Amino acid sequence: MSQFTKIFTEKNLTQLFPPERADDFFEALFGDASDGAYDIVLKHINDDPQEKKLYFELQLLERPRKCLACNLTYGLPEVFSRHPIININKLVEDIDQLLGDKATTGNWSLLSTQTVSNEIHSIPLVIDLE
Repeated sequence: MSQFTKIFTEKNLTQLFPPERADDFFEALFGDASDGAYDIVLKHINDDPQEKKLYFELQLLERPRKCLACNLTYGLPEVFSRHPIININKLVEDIDQLLGDKATTGNWSLLSTQTVSNEIHSIPLVIDLE
């Protein structure tokens, strides 16, 4: 038994990560919380006093009549195309620099998410050369 079991109760974990946070995430991601495929629940798994570590999980729980695997990635090309951390524009600029005088990059596009397997999805990036 974890030494922190009495601290990390279900009630306290729910206060730390309230159920509506998943809806807020999907509202920001898709513009509509009902498009979300899963709920997110924070769970305390264990702790390791010797290493001074706590172990938690954010469990993704499939919502009724939703497909967890499918809805996880279908909207990502649109999100990635404008997300400042992903920064596709900068990526394309960096590729252009690597090309040197051999070629110049132009327009780019992210295509629809491809399902390689249940565990692997890919989002193709197509870059035009000028």
